[in-house]
Amino acid sequence: MTGTVVWMLFLLFGLVAINVPIAIALGIVAAAAMVLTQGPEILPNVALVMYDGATNFSLLAIPLFIFAGSIMNATGISRRLIAFATSLVGFIRGGLAMVSIVTSMFFAEMSGSAVADVAALGTILAPAMKKSGYPSSFAAAVLSSAATIAVIIPPSIPMIIYAVMSESSVVKLFLAGFIPGVMVGGMMMLMSYWFARRYNYPVAQKFDWKTLWSTFKEASWSFLLPVVILGSIFGGLVTATEGAGLAVVTALFVGGVIYRELRWKDLRMAMLEGAVSTAVVMLLVASSALLGTYMTELRVPQKLAETIVSLTADRYVILALLNVCFLILGCFLHSAAAIILVVPIVMPLVHAVGIDPVHFGIVVTINLGIGQQTPPVASVLITACSVARADIWEVTKVNVYFIAVMLVVLILCTYVPAIPLAPVHLLYGS
Repeated sequence: MTGTVVWMLFLLFGLVAINVPIAIALGIVAAAAMVLTQGPEILPNVALVMYDGATNFSLLAIPLFIFAGSIMNATGISRRLIAFATSLVGFIRGGLAMVSIVTSMFFAEMSGSAVADVAALGTILAPAMKKSGYPSSFAAAVLSSAATIAVIIPPSIPMIIYAVMSESSVVKLFLAGFIPGVMVGGMMMLMSYWFARRYNYPVAQKFDWKTLWSTFKEASWSFLLPVVILGSIFGGLVTATEGAGLAVVTALFVGGVIYRELRWKDLRMAMLEGAVSTAVVMLLVASSALLGTYMTELRVPQKLAETIVSLTADRYVILALLNVCFLILGCFLHSAAAIILVVPIVMPLVHAVGIDPVHFGIVVTINLGIGQQTPPVASVLITACSVARADIWEVTKVNVYFIAVMLVVLILCTYVPAIPLAPVHLLYGS
């Protein structure tokens, strides 16, 4: 068994090293292993396993949230949120940096995607920050790190994938993401203020009640989105998947009927973006289902759990090891790929030492959120650098301070489970 797993990992990393997409590499490795050990007659089952793996109802939420986010970008919702955030915190030194963070927290409650967040907000905020005298490296670092809040505050696409892979409650995961997300946002604002004081960054605008009220009225319909999405999910009226469909309907209503800024061209592009993003994730899910089935037949997850538990049964030591594992994986894999590849393998270990799957889901999510900021993959960081036209290594020198903030929150959430689980226990009991 050990030899087979080593051979599979060697082949997998070899294919990835020559730029074979990870979803294809996973499928090739799993199919080859099944054929070599069980014969070519197993091939008809390959297609069936992949199909079953990709047809989970909960995964339908992914294209719907991506579609809703694209509609928001196209209909001026982002612009109105930025204007309101500017009137709210723009009077503080370094206010535009804080505007980026506050707006990302608002946008996080609607899109669930960090890349969508930084792409939507960065095109407006990056030029504004540079025009106001902020260095490009600082502007890109703030935009990039703030966008990661989108995978922590619900609805979160990585949380949806984790829920499917671990057979956990996506609603409980959404609830558990609130406090860590707000902590990350608040601590990033303090870090931005420290930078602003140290380097004498400017004040965006003076505080004015009239401006605050007018921007609030203009953005008020935008606030309907998180109220409808999260209110209906947490109120038990709809599932997370149905809530994603509701998000699309609400975004179409607000953008097309209220703001009247939705054009057919924008709608078409939003649909294409959703379809492409979904195809990538679904192929990953299908390939991982094939590999997961084979690994389960070999009892790899169970044997891994037994081996580690024989060395230590201390859940906090095991959490530390898993944190290191996911931090390293986050540097090389996109969050969806890391969750799909690793979570099914480690879940027996998580259950064996008594770690709450919802608590572990938040730990995994924050870990992989940090991975979005750490090269070489760093999908969100690369997007932010592209939008702000900044050098990735210069941005990383600034971004390490914001990564440190996320690491502090990660450690707190890892070793003080009450922080993420407090809302869950409040509504569902211990």
